[in-house]
Amino acid sequence: MQNRAEAFTQTQDIEADTGSQRTLLTLAVRDYGDGDDSFTEGIDEQLEVVTEWWSGHGAEPPFRQVPPPDLRRREDVEDFLREHRVREMEGQALVMFITGHGVSGARTHFLKLPASVKGRHLNTSVRTTELITAALDSHVRNVLVIVNTCYAGKIRSELDEVLEDIRGQRRTQCSLDVLVTCGHDKPVQVRRFPTLLRGALQRLRTTAGITTPYLTVAELMAEFERELGTETAIRQHRLHRVVDGSGILTPTPCIPNPGYRYGHDLAGAGLRQAGTPVDDYWLDRATGRTQDSDPGWYFRGRDDINRSVTEFLSPTRARGVLLITGTAGSGKSAVLARAVVLSDPSFQEEPVFKTAVDLAAAGTVPAPGALTGAILARHRGPADLARDILRALGVEPGRPASTEDPVVTCTQQIVETLRGRGEPVTLVIDGLDEAAELPRVIDDVLAPLSEFCSPQIGQVPAPRQNDGPLPPAMPAGLRLLIGVRSSRPLSDSPVELPDAEQGLSEALQAAFPTAAQLRTDGEGSEKDIAQYLHALICEGGHRDTAEEAADLVAPEVWPSFILARLAGEQLRAAEDPAAVAHRPEWIAMLRRGVEGLLRRDLALVAGDGLPSDVALALLRASAFAAGAGIPWSNIWPRMGRVFLGRQLPDWDDMIGKLLKSRLNGYLAHDHEDERRVYRPAHEAVAEVLCDLDADLLDLDADTPDPGADTLAPEESE
Repeated sequence: MQNRAEAFTQTQDIEADTGSQRTLLTLAVRDYGDGDDSFTEGIDEQLEVVTEWWSGHGAEPPFRQVPPPDLRRREDVEDFLREHRVREMEGQALVMFITGHGVSGARTHFLKLPASVKGRHLNTSVRTTELITAALDSHVRNVLVIVNTCYAGKIRSELDEVLEDIRGQRRTQCSLDVLVTCGHDKPVQVRRFPTLLRGALQRLRTTAGITTPYLTVAELMAEFERELGTETAIRQHRLHRVVDGSGILTPTPCIPNPGYRYGHDLAGAGLRQAGTPVDDYWLDRATGRTQDSDPGWYFRGRDDINRSVTEFLSPTRARGVLLITGTAGSGKSAVLARAVVLSDPSFQEEPVFKTAVDLAAAGTVPAPGALTGAILARHRGPADLARDILRALGVEPGRPASTEDPVVTCTQQIVETLRGRGEPVTLVIDGLDEAAELPRVIDDVLAPLSEFCSPQIGQVPAPRQNDGPLPPAMPAGLRLLIGVRSSRPLSDSPVELPDAEQGLSEALQAAFPTAAQLRTDGEGSEKDIAQYLHALICEGGHRDTAEEAADLVAPEVWPSFILARLAGEQLRAAEDPAAVAHRPEWIAMLRRGVEGLLRRDLALVAGDGLPSDVALALLRASAFAAGAGIPWSNIWPRMGRVFLGRQLPDWDDMIGKLLKSRLNGYLAHDHEDERRVYRPAHEAVAEVLCDLDADLLDLDADTPDPGADTLAPEESE
């Protein structure tokens, strides 16, 4: 079965051969001269919301919107179709919106006009199907017609016959859809449609979380239907699809997604994992920003590690494995993400790139195009990870036979692809320790790649640590840059690792015996954390006390950058960060790690209209969600209700407040199944939230009074 992503790609391929013009035509009869001002106002409301929806979103140019004509007589309609050459129109997309009084004849549906004569609709009104077929039988590749008149369902039987006269090639190769707002025997309420459509518009901008630039017709109908609420209202007023030309899975360029968040594509196809755009994962971690709209670059220091990574990615080195390792929250992903983002040629056009380069020490910026692909292994099983690697190599995974092991099949395809490459391939794999079925990921997916990244026989160097030289450069092959968590040694003497870490370490050593290793939690990283804190606090406008506060806090949170981030958020929101950092109670809270910081932030949001228990329920729902995270839609409210233990009148309002509050720093967002999803920003946060025995709403003696002078001026008010 063709999935949605494949269908969307196919749609884009078809559109590449057509014009890019997108047109909105509105045929609206506003005033019948009967003194019904309410009707006229309702039509105007319809035109307003339709115009707003199709006014242009994201990377695409806006729809060309033809001014609504003044329709009085049948001739006015014919003149409009002729003047704008609707029947001969070309382009990418055409949307026709028809509204006014509808009249149901014996077999025909008419659009009534002010000059229409009762009993003479054949000559004084307009057959609605004539308007629809003018669009459907044009040359535009994607057509959507929406009819909002009384008895519009009558059109179905007429169109069933008319469609047979549209050439077969157009019916099968183009996207032709028609929606009506009521059944064949139902009138419409002139102001209900714009109210419902505006509600759907708002849902798509907020709660729906759909991430594709276009919507499917089914998604539009579903969001419209959710606004109706009750089963009775749904039966009476839902949208009806009388012509289905785009199917269920294929997004149509006729329906721009109002919630689509366009951002400059910071990576080519190889640097994108399906469902994980670079600006949603790699850029967040590379910059150390706490909000996805934040344009700042806050991470500082780590020059030695960044220089070693840059050297590993140099053109003279074609083979090898470099492990970036350290304790939880010590900045492994940030080091990898920095290399991903700064080596992306397209990112060099962004202002934040110049900021990053200006802050970078000599020899720490990788060459443009140094990476082939970047992959996030978190919660990915061996088959998923193998497919991700293939896509990073620009190859679509084959479909294994029912008797074949998909892991083995995909891995063989990777090996064959690498053998056919004439130039080095460089892959970043982050979060390896968080992969599912980890032993099989290493043994069956990664280990077979060792032949491409191991030095030649007779030239096997010893494993390299932080203070040793990198292995000598080798001929063309594979470079792997892997992020994996490990405990921090307490001394230079051997220490016994936990069983899981010991097994992972031994498996990686067996797979890649010559792998070099860099740790992110060395003694020098405390200075890096202080610099990061300083940058965050300065962004809050406290340059005079930022250095003092950062120096006080860095030793308390080291080696965790995630703790530094959360503490930095609290400090930059305070009126005097240094005064907060000197308070013994606040330091005691800080020493309790994520749990202590979260307790205080949960108490503080109550003053912003977000009850602490509601906020905690929503955060816990995100922590217990499977996959990449929890979608907003109607899923997050339902899971939140389970953890809260009671219903609320407006969950969407609470979620909106959560995402705008200080607690947003505890969340990260991602994409899964073309939906925006939310999850804890780090595994350390998830562990705290998943501990249901911890009473995070209990402010004990170690946690400062949330009403004390640690608050920012606006919070104190």
